[in-house]
Parts: sequence; C-alpha cells; structure tokens
Amino acid sequence: EIVRGDITDKDTLLRALRRCDLCFHVAASYKLWDRDYKSMYITNVQGTRTVLEAAITAGCTRIVYTSTVGCIGLPRCEGGKIIPADETTPVEPTQLSNHYKRSKWEAEQIAIKLAAQGHPIIIVNPTAPIGPRDVKPTPTGQIIVDFLNRKMPAYVDTGLNWVHVRDVALGHILAAEKGRLGERYILGNLNGNLTLAETFQLLERITGIPAPRHQIPYFVAFGFALLSEIHAKLTGKPPKAPLAGVRMAKYKMFFNPHKAVFELGLPQTPIEQAFKDAVSWFVENGYVRTPLPKPTTEPQP
Repeated sequence: EIVRGDITDKDTLLRALRRCDLCFHVAASYKLWDRDYKSMYITNVQGTRTVLEAAITAGCTRIVYTSTVGCIGLPRCEGGKIIPADETTPVEPTQLSNHYKRSKWEAEQIAIKLAAQGHPIIIVNPTAPIGPRDVKPTPTGQIIVDFLNRKMPAYVDTGLNWVHVRDVALGHILAAEKGRLGERYILGNLNGNLTLAETFQLLERITGIPAPRHQIPYFVAFGFALLSEIHAKLTGKPPKAPLAGVRMAKYKMFFNPHKAVFELGLPQTPIEQAFKDAVSWFVENGYVRTPLPKPTTEPQP
C-alpha cells in the first residue's frame, strides 16, 4: 500500500506506520548545491526526528535509519598507504565540509541518542551507490553521466568506495533482519575503493570512451569551484563544479565494509558490473546525448 505524506508530519507518519513491524527511513535531501539550504535541514534533521519518533510511537520492532559515510571519519595514512575508515573512525568537525554532511550528521546523532535510550534502531551508512534507476541523478551518478557525455576533460586526485545500489538495498533488509540494535554498518564493497583515475579507466574499458588523461591540482579545482559558485548565485543556475563537491574531493573517501559483509552477509556484486548496469540504464533512458563508440570485433582466427 502506498501512503503519500510528509516526513515532517507526525500524524501522517503514525497512520502510515500503523500495524508495521519494520520502518526504513531512507528519505533525504542529497544535494551538493542549493539556493537555500534551510529545506535540507528540515528534511534531513527534522524529518529524521519525526520519522524515528513516529516509528517508536507506532511500536515498530525494528527501525533502520539510512545515514551516510559522510558521518564517518576519513581514512588515515600509514607509511604512504591509505587505511580505509570503518565504523569506529571518529569524524572531526572540520570534515563535515558541506551542508549535506552536516545535516546528515545532526540526523545521525538523533538516531544514536534514541538507540542509546533503548529504542530498536540500526544505522546503515552507504558509500557511493551506483546502478539502475538513478533518476535525478545523484551526485555520484552524475559523475558517470558527465563521463558518458564527454564532459570530463580532467580529474582531481580523489577516490570513492563504489557499491551496487542493489547491494545497498538488500543491505537495508539484512540490517533489519540481522543487525545489532544501536550499531552502524557501512554498506560498501570490499573491492570498491577506486581513485577517480581508476574509475575513469574502468569506464573507458566498459564504454570505449577515452578516459581523461589530465590530473589537475586541488587548488585549481577549488578556484574554479569558487568562480562557478559566484556564477550560480548571479544566475540562479546550478554551478558546474559545486564547491561542496570539490571540498569532498580533497580526500579519498575509502571505507571498509567488513562488518556489514561478515555480520549481515552484505552481497558484493563486482564493481565492474555495477558500472555496466549504471551505464546501460543511463543510455537506455536518454541521459546520454552522444552514442557510445561501437565495440570493435576481434578478427576470427
């Protein structure tokens, strides 16, 4: 049954949650730029408090709250090697570098406090989901769309933990079934930590579109983002390079989902398949204006 409502309206939520055993609070405002960020805090913070309190009042026996790895600390470097962050890595205030991260951190704190009071809440922290049905698309999906439309002339030295969106969806169900109350689970891929250069090389193998070859310094990207934001304020149009996204790109967002894989049984769809599924969906649904190169056929011996 589909019930339409407002996540900040507790009465609507109580009616929707009547006789429900499980509640998944997945809704959020996920944007790296907006004309006014007040609505983001209303949705992400106030909305979370209202949904969780309504689920508790309704007597839900399991409540899964969708957070983000933006609420987890950054990887550390030891001997020149990056050690991916896990659920125990504390986040520093300076790492909450944009309104999305800050609003989601405030929301996660609400979930943590309610769980500490004994309420049946489990928190999941997805990494960078990709795959079919990224309608908007999300900022991570937009990276793929821009690549497919040949709008990636250069890149910065950053990285993400990619994960198939279907694995993330199933991870929510597994968290409801097997998750320990009050715990956080990173929903990612053990082989998903790729630099942006490695990501574009993978997309080149899948699509035949040449990957960008030029890496630009962070300060150049930051300066371009500042100009882009000024232009956005003057025109009201979204910036080509949101400052929030460039600030996030200063660090490699590498994470270790070991806990979810071994406690919940989180599936680990190969990352190449996740990108193939994302590319196919974007192409089939009109997000790509230029046809992909035709695959070359090997001569038969």
